[in-house]
This record gives sequence, structure tokens and C-alpha cells, in this order.
Amino acid sequence: MNTDVVAAALGAVVCGVAGLGVPALISRIPEPASAAPDDPPRYTPVAARPGLAWRAALVSAAAGGLVGASLGLVWPLLYLLPLVPVAVALGVVDLHTHLLPTRVIWPTLGATALLAVVAALLDGDGDALVRAAVGGLVVFVCFHALWWVYPGGMGYGDVRLSALVGFALGYLGWAELVVGVYGAFLVFALLGVARALVRRDRGALRTPLPFGPFLLVGALGGVTLGDPVWSHLVGG
Repeated sequence: MNTDVVAAALGAVVCGVAGLGVPALISRIPEPASAAPDDPPRYTPVAARPGLAWRAALVSAAAGGLVGASLGLVWPLLYLLPLVPVAVALGVVDLHTHLLPTRVIWPTLGATALLAVVAALLDGDGDALVRAAVGGLVVFVCFHALWWVYPGGMGYGDVRLSALVGFALGYLGWAELVVGVYGAFLVFALLGVARALVRRDRGALRTPLPFGPFLLVGALGGVTLGDPVWSHLVGG
């Protein structure tokens, strides 16, 4: 059997099963510390949304299958596949609350770094680990600069998430990193313009949209399309 097919099936099954746990993960996220004592909970209602488990499982399975089919049976799957359901959980939370919980992002980055070290040792590719660290730092600094210049353009949760995305994509290569991050901004801008056109209201361009889901979709695009897109741009 083709190894790409095996990798796709592995990614779909592992991520799909893990995706069933997305509601449980969201329900365990501590509420924001800045919330007033009488404020209603933000994360619990998201976790309790009807059908969230099976929808998260389907999205996770599709994303995991794409990652496996794109990369094949390679050691980076060791850190990429566990990331998928967590990314789905973060995307769901940000979509409904415009928040990206620190207590999910930083532990996930730590676990991802640890698994990436194991993957690098098994693969004998220390350069990939260095590239991941540099990529995560560079993307984090760039996002922090954007946030510092215009805080209203994105939340600081997006800045934190950028470090995780930069690390994960940087391990794979600079092409994946550049295409993934740029793709997030491109899709974000296109959707904003499309929404304004559909509503025939330029004011829709000023309506805040959570950027986290776009950054995560861009990351998936970087993993699956980064190398061919970059090769086409450079070669073309």
C-alpha cells in the first residue's frame, strides 16, 4: 500500500478520535482572570454547544488526513498530529469568544517542542529543530510588532499563537512557514472584502473578526501546500 495513503489514514483516524475530546478540552479551560465574579462563563457554553464533538472530530480527521497525505510517513507527524485537535479547539474558542487561552497555547508549545526534539533525534535532523526555534521566534517578534503598532488589529492571543504556528511550520521548512503565515493574512483579507461586498456595506470591513482561525487555516495550508506554492512562485 502507498505510504502516503497509510499516512493519510493514520492522520485521519488519530486526529478524528482525538477531535472527539475537543468539548472536554474546552470545558477544562480556566475562565479569563480579568472576568468579573458575576460575569457569565465564556468557555463552558462553547464546550456545551450541540454537536460540537462530532463536528470537531470531522474537522480534525480531515485536517489530519491532509497533513498525512501531504507529508507521508515522516517523523514530524509525531508533533503535528497531536496539534490538530488542539488547533481545532483553539479555533472554536476564538471563533465564539474572540479569546485564545494562554493556558492552552503555552503548554501546547512546550509539548510540541518536546515532541519535535524527539522527531529530530529520530530523524537525525538537528537543523530542523534550529529552524523551528528561529521560525517561532521570528514570527512571534513580527506579530508582537504588529500588535504594538496597532493593538486594535489583533489580540495578544494571536501573538502567542503565532509562536506555536511559527515553530510548527519552521520545523518543516521556510517555504511552509512563509506560505502558511502569508496565507493566513491573505485569506483573512479576502474574506473581509467578500463579506463587505455581500452585505454591500463598507462598514463590515471594520467589524472585528477573530484572526486565530485564519492563522490556523493558514498553518494547514503551509503544511499541505507550502513547498509546491513556494517552488511555483520562485520558479515562475
